[in-house]
Amino acid sequence: MDSMKAAVIHHPGGPEVLKIEGRPIPTPQAGEVLIRVKAFGLNRSELFTRQGLSPGVIFPRVLGIEAVGLVEEAPGAEFAKGDIVATAMGGMGRNFDGGYAEYTCVPVTQVQVIKTGLPWETLGAIPEMLQTTWGSLFKGERLLIRGGTTSVGLAAAAIAKNHGAAVGATTRRPDREQLLRSSGVDQVFIDTGTIAKQVKEVFPRGVDKVLELIGTTTLTDSLRCAKQRGIVCMTGMVGNKWSFDDFSPMDVIPTSVCLTTYDGGPEDFMLTPLDELVEQIAAGTLRFQVGKVFKLDDIVEAHRCMEENKAGGKIVVLT
Repeated sequence: MDSMKAAVIHHPGGPEVLKIEGRPIPTPQAGEVLIRVKAFGLNRSELFTRQGLSPGVIFPRVLGIEAVGLVEEAPGAEFAKGDIVATAMGGMGRNFDGGYAEYTCVPVTQVQVIKTGLPWETLGAIPEMLQTTWGSLFKGERLLIRGGTTSVGLAAAAIAKNHGAAVGATTRRPDREQLLRSSGVDQVFIDTGTIAKQVKEVFPRGVDKVLELIGTTTLTDSLRCAKQRGIVCMTGMVGNKWSFDDFSPMDVIPTSVCLTTYDGGPEDFMLTPLDELVEQIAAGTLRFQVGKVFKLDDIVEAHRCMEENKAGGKIVVLT
């Protein structure tokens, strides 16, 4: 077989611009590995790329910043054929074709072997979500997750709970409270856009850490939730706004509160203990939420589901 099925985007637009096409199977060079993709997760950054908001992306392009599957070929013998592997970041779906296909070819420096018997629909949700969660989190007594029902938010709650943190999380929908609590959240805050007063009623001094997954639309309020010398890490932008209209650091950042960001690359992916976390998922000690599962042929519907925030967890696509 010389060709594969791939979801290709030729120009920016709505979900309908993703077209299923036949494409040549990539040929790996030295330092690369060809992966037979079995599943991949959808990510908000792919939505931005599809909309034409990711700078430097040249179309046509196969999107997808992550994938899991089986090693098909590794010219340098870094992996054995049939190894179960995961890959993420490093330019996938932006600088070169990514995971929205039956095969993807990536540098060996951004591939991890995973020894597991978990199903592909579970593994497909893991690489980018766990890398982002692990890289963003710091151990602490009190953690607030702004955007708790996102896939990263749910994973963050589970990991933080396993590390002994008291976890608070936000949602705009009261009917999502049980979803949050099942992932390890102790305190649910209904997000009206401003929650600092609610948070200070529960934690009068503020929280130690805030994981900000909504973005600039709520960041100012999230900074007010942190205690003195607390840390706010902005990781997500599900609020669909890239920048402040008017940013005055002296007004926005409270005295002695630290503001940082996380945008993990391939080095961060390789430092993420995927094998350890996968073992915890398999053992049931790390609670884990897959939202909806689609097939590659249904990629347009999957993107529409992501854009409308209807998944209730990570969206996974099986090839």
